[in-house]
Amino acid sequence: MDKLLLCLLVIVNLTGAFFQGDTYRKAFVFPTESDTSFVTLFPLVQKPLKAFTMCLQAYTALSRPYSLFSYATRAQHNEILLFREKLGLYSVSVGGSDIYFRVPETFYTPRHFCVTWESSTGITELWVDGKPMVRMSMKKGYTVRAEASIILGQEQDSFGGGFDSNQSLVGDIGDVNMWDYVLSPDDISTVHAGGVFSPNFLNWQNLKYEKRGEVFLKNQLWS
Repeated sequence: MDKLLLCLLVIVNLTGAFFQGDTYRKAFVFPTESDTSFVTLFPLVQKPLKAFTMCLQAYTALSRPYSLFSYATRAQHNEILLFREKLGLYSVSVGGSDIYFRVPETFYTPRHFCVTWESSTGITELWVDGKPMVRMSMKKGYTVRAEASIILGQEQDSFGGGFDSNQSLVGDIGDVNMWDYVLSPDDISTVHAGGVFSPNFLNWQNLKYEKRGEVFLKNQLWS
């Protein structure tokens, strides 16, 4: 029995382990640059998306490019992507198309991001610290595919992989919530202030996830 338990522990250590529901007021910490450390998130439902809102908190001192949220399918590795290109420039991708937002930078301060998109108009919004950037449009009429690989800490160049350490996040990320519709401006302001509108796609307070590599779950550094 002892040998069997040891084998099981080794297997869990090698392959990662699934967890659920212990992320309240905590954040994933990626302390070092890596192409092997990441967190996989598992949605509450598997369904195509005609609209979405995704919000998260991040804290990093990086000046180089890095990924904040990567949603890949086997057909398109940039199905949904929130990416910091360089100082003051962020990109949002849907279905492999990209649009770019100029964002005032702050340093050594946790930041709150929300991305919204709707198929009917293609209108895409990026909210940073509760403030909307100028709206733009892409992929009108598109449907975001289901059966996704959703990863924090790395940018996927293939389904569930293709990582580059020079695009990895070094820092903290948490409060990742996602809805299958566009939140109103008032709702986004409430989420930024700490409220939650029953996320129905990814719910940080009832999150199913798997950690790989050097990733730690610690108390949040933001209130």
